Amino acid sequence: MTAVLTSDAPDAPAAPDNVAAPRRVPVTRGFRFEVVKLVSQWRIRLIVLVCWVAPALFVAAVSQQSSLPVDTLFGRWMHATGWAGPLVMLGFAGSWALPLVTSVVAGDVFAAEDRLGTWRHLLVAVRSPGRIFVAKSLASLVVILVLVAGLVVSSTAGGLLTVGNHPLVGLDGHVLTASDAAGKVLLAWACALAPTLALSAIGLLGSVALGRSPMGLLLPALVALAMQLGQMLPLPVAVRLALPGYAFISWNGLFTGPQQLGPLLIGIAVSLVWAVAATALAYFLFVRRDFTNLTDDTSGRRALTVGALPLLGLGVATVALVAAATPATGSGITQDKVQRSVATAFAHLYVVQTEELHRPAVTESRLRATAACNKGSVRVDAEGPGNDWRCVVSWHLPGTAATGQAIYQLDVTADGRFVADGDGPKEVNGYFLVRTPIGDGPNPLWQFDANVELLKATS
Repeated sequence: MTAVLTSDAPDAPAAPDNVAAPRRVPVTRGFRFEVVKLVSQWRIRLIVLVCWVAPALFVAAVSQQSSLPVDTLFGRWMHATGWAGPLVMLGFAGSWALPLVTSVVAGDVFAAEDRLGTWRHLLVAVRSPGRIFVAKSLASLVVILVLVAGLVVSSTAGGLLTVGNHPLVGLDGHVLTASDAAGKVLLAWACALAPTLALSAIGLLGSVALGRSPMGLLLPALVALAMQLGQMLPLPVAVRLALPGYAFISWNGLFTGPQQLGPLLIGIAVSLVWAVAATALAYFLFVRRDFTNLTDDTSGRRALTVGALPLLGLGVATVALVAAATPATGSGITQDKVQRSVATAFAHLYVVQTEELHRPAVTESRLRATAACNKGSVRVDAEGPGNDWRCVVSWHLPGTAATGQAIYQLDVTADGRFVADGDGPKEVNGYFLVRTPIGDGPNPLWQFDANVELLKATS
């Protein structure tokens, strides 16, 4: 509904019949105007500078340190290849940088007009609330994409210039060529755009519904924080996958063989549904707002009934749909999945260790590696997250009758990722340096990262 502006002044004389009525401003002109308004703000310029410079400096500095961020996915490989840096940055961006970016840009694009009291001037110039909404939404989206591109380009450049274009060890221990790693890194960042769009749409909704209130600016960051806390809890698989931010985590399935695409595709689909729903609700609230009342920037009841409650209903619906469509139940972390993942990663990394120690070549199929894992003790059900998993890996070398065994202690998180820490024998999975193509590095079987596919495991 187009707002009708009123005035206490006497009615102006009617325009002659031969005078054309003022036309509405095209969306393209409104879009350019909104982009200029955004980039003219000092905080937006500062964020652009930080996103295009800081990741390169961070990756370059960390890659040269003797102590690497091994608690971050792919952090232990930052000294070995430049492609680990952008993946470490992606993990940080999904948790902190992207929620803050969407809050500053999308969460303030409408509220700024309320604080400045410029809605009447903008409506007189554009003459269409709908076109204003489209122009502002597209402008905020373009700025956010520029910021994301800066994170990707800067972190990649910092890693490649500092460490080099070398192969990357995947999440299950198999080695990716440099070109394959490059494609998967770009694809992982592209997948992270889906939850970024969802947070941006939530920011638009908060900016429209809450007006001058600072909660509109903080809403995307608070939603992202709530989703992070939810991912740390032992939630059922259906609830975990139905959270719109799950694609910030599930991109790691691209770095396994075969790729674990089920959770990733579900996370992307859920994020896009949330993005469309939140944007539609923001548009509905915006075009029905009464701009003639300068003291009323929104209706609290309408913000609750049209903004919050539909999104809560959407969340319940997506949980029910994902629960009906996915085969996994409970936490999704079961004994057979953990055993399969540990054995696969061990076999891949054993081949890498063999090459680095210049021993006779061996393949994963000839090793026939298996793992027997339990959690705590035999009296505790071996399922769910925890740091009390213990696995015994067995394998057979060609031409020998003896069976090799190695022990690992596992710390499995609620989202399926785990760190395996070697616990002997030290000749196999203890800490010692090996000669790699780029210099000395730790024994690849000493500690490694892997993950459990929460849905039905791929054989």
